[in-house]
Amino acid sequence: MYQRIKYDFAQELVKIKSSGLYKDERTILSAQKPEIQVEYPAGSAPRNVLNFCANNYLGLANHPKILEAARKALDEHGFGMASVRFICGTQDLHKILEQKIAEFFHTEDTILYSSCFDANGGLFETLLGVEDAVVTDALNHASIIDGIRLCKAKRFIYDHADMASLEKTLKKAREGMDVWDGPGLDKEPVPARNIMIITDGVFSMDGDVADIRRIVELGNTYDTLVVVDDSHGTGVLGATGRGSVEEAGMLGQVDIITSTLGKAMGGATGGFVTGHREIIEILRQKSRPYLFSNTIPPVIAAAGIAAFDLLAQGQELREKLRDNTVFFRGAMKSLGFDIIDGSHPIVPVMFRKFENDARLAQQMARELYAEGIYVVGFVYPVVPKGQSRIRVQISAAHSREQMERAVEAFEKVGRKLEVI
Repeated sequence: MYQRIKYDFAQELVKIKSSGLYKDERTILSAQKPEIQVEYPAGSAPRNVLNFCANNYLGLANHPKILEAARKALDEHGFGMASVRFICGTQDLHKILEQKIAEFFHTEDTILYSSCFDANGGLFETLLGVEDAVVTDALNHASIIDGIRLCKAKRFIYDHADMASLEKTLKKAREGMDVWDGPGLDKEPVPARNIMIITDGVFSMDGDVADIRRIVELGNTYDTLVVVDDSHGTGVLGATGRGSVEEAGMLGQVDIITSTLGKAMGGATGGFVTGHREIIEILRQKSRPYLFSNTIPPVIAAAGIAAFDLLAQGQELREKLRDNTVFFRGAMKSLGFDIIDGSHPIVPVMFRKFENDARLAQQMARELYAEGIYVVGFVYPVVPKGQSRIRVQISAAHSREQMERAVEAFEKVGRKLEVI
């Protein structure tokens, strides 16, 4: 059987490679930090490069206090739980972390998942039925798209970050007018029972921030649940790092926040949903990724607790991150690079002005690697056709000298390839 299908897979891989869309994995031989040791291509001599493509926004992935908490948990609580939560997979560390997250976001309760992808995968199917509707931004993360596919609710998509489009879509869902989108007008409108609006807080490819305040206002007007996936906002945005919801002044006004421990908050793994107590309890009882996946390891829970404690102690890391971001964005713009405006440490360097944007983005990433700067080109289907980019990600752990080296390398390669 496999010999028959093997040819199809092989041909598909040839097409991926020939179109310039093949994704290589580069082997890192060191801890995750601003300067890492990488073996690439495979079998080549390891070399040190500056890492500008990690989600390690606060530099906590290798922070001494995170490592200390993890070591202590390993000694006192062991390596793994070998169980799901409701059987014998709940330790005191899991409950402490859930409570700490709820207090941090000013919510009533929290539930942990093995990743935010799983959190989103278990959210919609559990809370929404065939009589309900979910209204989603066109550029929401793949985990949201896949999670919605698993539920039976009607799906409505509004234009990216377009609040007029969102309101039009909400009206259609609330009044059931989508029945007239197809052929014939003989069907009766069926208003949605419950409606959920779901948006990324920060959109991972563009680094733009959702208009949370207006989304909440529209949610109140049309009597909906509002959900924000703030994976790239947690620890980064807001006066105290509580994310895009805090940045919008909407803490306590959003029904559900999903996020991750795998980016700013230590960079390991683990996700969570935090919100109203009844919603969290329903998820504990019915959410399939929670019920049928092992709990996160004790070392991850302990490290997560330490990460939230570090964030509560002051804003020094966030201020350093902001300063680094302002410097890099300003320097790149002054050189003439096409940068999507914003203030987030996701800085997309765009190639949309060029016909060969995909190949150019990947070529520039390769040549930057040769200059000691580790970045990755993002091309279709990860981003829309004609929107290829290098997504630079800034960290509080980057020194100013490292930031300057990155800008100098971008300038050198950019001029060589006539990007600037």
